[in-house]
Amino acid sequence: MDALLLSRIQFAANISFHILFPTITIAMGWFLLYFRIRHIKTRDPAWEEAYYFWTKVFALSFALGVVSGIVMSFQFGTNWPGFMERAGNIAGPLLGYEVLTAFFLEASFLGIMLFGRGRVSERVHLAATFLVAFGTTMSAFWILSLNSWMQTPAGFEIVDGKFVAVDWFAVVFNPSFPYRLAHKLLASALTASFLIAGLCAWQLIKGSATGGTHKALRTAIIAASVAMPLQFLAGDMHGLNTLEHQPAKIAALEGIWHTEKSAPLTLFGIPDEAAGTTHYAVKIPKMASLILAHDADAELKGLNEFPNAHPPVAPIFWAFRVMVGVGTLMLVVAWASAWMLWRRRRQAQGSLDLPKPALYVLAGMTFSGWLATLSGWYVTEIGRQPFLVYGHLRTADLVTNTPSPMIAATLTAYLIVYGLLLITYVGVLKYMAEHPFKHAPEAPHGAELGKAGV
Repeated sequence: MDALLLSRIQFAANISFHILFPTITIAMGWFLLYFRIRHIKTRDPAWEEAYYFWTKVFALSFALGVVSGIVMSFQFGTNWPGFMERAGNIAGPLLGYEVLTAFFLEASFLGIMLFGRGRVSERVHLAATFLVAFGTTMSAFWILSLNSWMQTPAGFEIVDGKFVAVDWFAVVFNPSFPYRLAHKLLASALTASFLIAGLCAWQLIKGSATGGTHKALRTAIIAASVAMPLQFLAGDMHGLNTLEHQPAKIAALEGIWHTEKSAPLTLFGIPDEAAGTTHYAVKIPKMASLILAHDADAELKGLNEFPNAHPPVAPIFWAFRVMVGVGTLMLVVAWASAWMLWRRRRQAQGSLDLPKPALYVLAGMTFSGWLATLSGWYVTEIGRQPFLVYGHLRTADLVTNTPSPMIAATLTAYLIVYGLLLITYVGVLKYMAEHPFKHAPEAPHGAELGKAGV
């Protein structure tokens, strides 16, 4: 394998590992804020138990996200020096804004959130939780702004071969940014919801549940029930935007080989790029035009319109179907779980928790958000190929000249380390779920300072 392919695999491996953890922490910060507010309002210790248990999960996820994010950022220089040389005038400031407005905010108040009980007032502790949650969201804002600009570049001019911003508002709020941001924030809400619901279900199965377990489980199920239909709506709007700005990506993920009106929707099949067809295709007449353009008679461009400028078909064809399939399963599980909770609460017969089969289903869906997120991310990133900045900078022109064996060696090291970290992370979560503390941690000596409002 040459340097181009190895560098692409290495970057994909790094970002695949990294994205798992911000996808949890972005939304979990807001869950923690909700748990904290509910405890302050009700003084129910179960809400405080939920807060402190999930604070530990947040801290662990945040640490892995920060470390892997730093490693990933280095690869702009090590693997793609041409990108920073040509587009650094835009990419550099956006990454800098993320550090200044988001990372510093998170890092500054995370310590207060984790260790401030009894050392600061309740109001300050609540504010710190809010600022950490807000910081994670701002981090997503800036990173997705840069990624969206690479997908749908705007607000720039090219001077001596380099991108120069002429309208920063257009750069930041480029055509695909609002849709990609909404889609990602909802993906985070769903990932965190199913993680919380899954671990809580596991605690109930293993008999290690606390009062906070019941509160967190119901909150997560309700959040997932609301977020999932909104995600389908956001995905539809994102698809319309992609059809307008990146029709080659749409043609590839739907397996549309030739431009046609009233295009059918291919549910399943085996795409064959060499032959220009999808074998054993199961199709629904006119449905692709109806879904993608909201017009059953609309014309959709095929891959034949983009010679040497369209992404590889098979990876995003299958990744898109995995994303939609997992999303549909998440919707069914969330709504079914919400209905069972509502029915049991209304009947008030026996336990108000879910029956054991439903708990096993939720436990099995603990990391379903990761699967949906990764498959959707592959659709986005592979679908941009063969460009790094869509329509302007080709990936092959910006890759490093580092010898392939050196890239292969570091790639191997990354895969080993990330594999071990991922196994450890899942193992730690399992241990935490099975051995939770039965109450919130005691305030340190001198907690009267917090009561005094200091």
